[in-house]
This record gives sequence, C-alpha cells and structure tokens, in this order.
Amino acid sequence: MSETIQHKPNKADSSGNAAAVEISSYLPQQSFIQILRNNLSFLPVLITLIVIIVFFAISTNGIFLTPGNLSNLVLQIGSIGIDGLGATLVLLLGEIDLSIAAVGTLGAVVMGVLSARMGFPAWEAVTVGILAGALAGLVNGILITLIRIPSFIVTLAASIAYQGVLIRLLNNQASLPLTDTSILAISGNYLPDALGVGIPTAVLIIYVIGLAIDYLARGQAGLKRTPLIQVIVQVIATGVVIEGIVALLENAPGPTPGTYLGVPNIAAILVGLILIFWLILTKTTFGRYVYAVGGNLEAARRSGINVVAIRIAVFTLCSMLAAIGGIVEASRGTAVASQITPTLLLNAIAAAVIGGVSLFGGRGSVWSVILGALIIGGLENGLDLMNQGSDTKLIVEGIVLILAVTVDAIIRRTQARGGR
Repeated sequence: MSETIQHKPNKADSSGNAAAVEISSYLPQQSFIQILRNNLSFLPVLITLIVIIVFFAISTNGIFLTPGNLSNLVLQIGSIGIDGLGATLVLLLGEIDLSIAAVGTLGAVVMGVLSARMGFPAWEAVTVGILAGALAGLVNGILITLIRIPSFIVTLAASIAYQGVLIRLLNNQASLPLTDTSILAISGNYLPDALGVGIPTAVLIIYVIGLAIDYLARGQAGLKRTPLIQVIVQVIATGVVIEGIVALLENAPGPTPGTYLGVPNIAAILVGLILIFWLILTKTTFGRYVYAVGGNLEAARRSGINVVAIRIAVFTLCSMLAAIGGIVEASRGTAVASQITPTLLLNAIAAAVIGGVSLFGGRGSVWSVILGALIIGGLENGLDLMNQGSDTKLIVEGIVLILAVTVDAIIRRTQARGGR
C-alpha cells in the first residue's frame, strides 16, 4: 500500500548522446519472490500485528479479542491514528515534527476555553481550535522552509513554547472540564447501525475503485503496473479486515443487557481523514509533488515544483491534524489540560514509522497508519489486560519502534543495492 516516486538522473553514453530511457512497462514480469521483496516494508508490519493479536489472545484467555475490548481499542487509537497521519505527511518530506503533541493539546485547550469559559457554540469552538493548530503549523513551515532552520530545532522550540502558552491560556488551572454535549459526543457517541455498516463499506468501495482506476490508467499509459494477483490479494485482505472489525464492533455489548455499542464516531473520523488524504496524495498533483519533494528535493526543484509551497503546506496540514487529534482526545477525556501527554508524540511518530513510512522521505502510505496505530494501541491495551505497568509498556513500544526503523534502513539499503 506504499506510494513511492523516485527521480533518477538520465545517463549519457560515451558518445555524449542521451542513453535510451527505460520504459517500465517493458520490464520483465516480476516473480512472486520479487513482488514480496519489493513490498517488504508492508509484510513485517502485518506479521507483527498478527503476532501481537495471537499473543494477547492467548495470554488474556481470549479477552483481547472480545467485541467490547476491541471497541475500547478503537477509542484508544483514535487520536494516535490522527496524529500519526499528520506525522506521516511530514515524514514523507524527510522531515520531523516534534511539536505534534503540543500543538494537539493547544488546539484542544483553545476549543475548551472558547466553549467552557466564553460560551462559544461547539462548532465555532472546534473550528477555531483546528485553525489555531493550522496557524502553528504555518509558522513552523515558514521558519523551516524560508529561513531554513532545521525542522528538529523549530518544532522542538515550538513544543517548549506552547507548553507555556497552554499554562497561560488555562490561567495555571491544571484542567478544564468540557460540558458541551456536542463536543463530548465527538468521542462519546456511536454511529447508527446503518451508518456504522454503510460508511466503512462505502470507504472500502471507494478504495477498490481507486485501485482499479489506477491499475487501468497505468496500463493505458504504458506504465508498469502492480501485478494483478497482488491487487486482488490487497483488495480481499482490506475487505476482510474492514468488514471483520465492523462486525465485531456492531456486537460490542452496551451498558444495558441486550444493547450493542456499534462503531464509534472516532472510527469514522479516523478512516474518513485517512481516505481524504489518501485521495489527495495519490490522485492529485499536490500529492505527487509531496512524494517527489521527499524522494529527491533537488530534482523536484529543478523540475519546476514549488518546493517552498509544498513544504509549508505539509507542515500546516500536519499541525491541523494534530489539533483534530487533540480535540478528539479531549472529547474522550471530557476535559482539556495544560499537561501534555508524555507518550503522545512517541505514539504518533511510532504509528507512522512502524506502519512503514520511511524516515528518509518519499515512501509510505497513509493507510499504513492504521496498522501502526493498531500495533501501538494493541500493545498498550494487551499489556493493560495483563496488569503490566507503564514501565513495561514504554520498554516494549521503544523496542518495537527500534525494530521498525531498523527494518526500514535495511530495506532502503537493499533497494539501493538493487538499483531501485
């Protein structure tokens, strides 16, 4: 499910003439082993998730796979997935954003102050909170792109500064309860049964249509296509996962006997955002430019891409998504706080990297964030069921992140040797 754009310089022969350009559609058909090797970034993630599911299913005597626990798991990974989506955009550029957690909390606090203290309607408070996050990202992008300060320094400084802003906005108050029912419903409510089944199915259909259109268009243009068997397997696996999760969530027991919770609003928000950004990154010029800039910035600049605008836009979108994630988490916790969750940044970046997004830019898919978030959330959820402390959870998450980065480095080295 990864998307990659690579720019390779043209080579000249000894006579000074340009060498013939190799047209990918005329390349020999790949073997099954070659297909697997070219998609190694996805396989370890899927295998890791399966191992985690099997391990916790056995160690918790099946509690881990009960509909009620899976519904709770979806609630837990909502903000992780949204923040991880923002981190994915920045990582595709080969950059880093250390202010995701701080900006997310800032957006939530702005929303909370406007709603609880100033009486703003829910939609206005939420909108201003999201815009506050986008503004923070715009500032980050300008400092990084125009003034050329390293993203690590800019976003680290921003994270520190926003902690002070949070304290000032709340007037040294540790937390501020949320009372608006519409805001609390963002994470507290569940979709009606028809929408709970219909929306995921519609997303699946759009995804399949998108793959089909891409497959046919590349064939008509004479470009190299993903092997048909791989596309079919990808569609079947995606369908089984989505519809299987929906079926389990629809059977999650409610607060009273005979009632069922269904699909949480958070799930619809997360999948909806991922679908939107998948369409943006794979079906628009802007998305192709993002991969191009991350794959080879200098080549992108020389080909006429407005690198400055792309980079500023990506940092703005990242912080906007962080604010949405912060608002979702505040709704779930029914309050906003001046204290930034210490593991939020780690989880956001880990969800993207573990999902297969390259730290070096130019390679990765937004859909992989779901796998990464499920791995991070599954580890925390499973270890909680086993009554393990936060120390154990942090150690395990750190080890998994190191393994993911190691696999990414090995894959890039292998592909470099193979000329890809």
